[in-house]
Amino acid sequence: MLCRNHLLGEHRELHAIWAILTEDKTGYSFHPETLRWVGKLPALYTRHEKLVKEMKNRGYNHNSPLDKKHAVGIKKQTKFVHSTKQQITILRSKNCNCAV
Repeated sequence: MLCRNHLLGEHRELHAIWAILTEDKTGYSFHPETLRWVGKLPALYTRHEKLVKEMKNRGYNHNSPLDKKHAVGIKKQTKFVHSTKQQITILRSKNCNCAV
């Protein structure tokens, strides 16, 4: 459903969160979106793989794999900053090419 900008943006942000959580980086370490992934690196890894699959389906190159050895903890994400309904409303308000 994500447009090009939001797909690639989420991929960049996911890498930032991964670095914060696996390399003890401090930037945005207390942001709600970062905090919800603490202890859930397998779930974050899975989200990355889904983003990569979508990127490849759209013909984009991907050259930034995550090191799976860091994917320890809970395998499923159950905590969200916004509900799915709220996320769709937010995307609609952005007036972009997202398919919502």
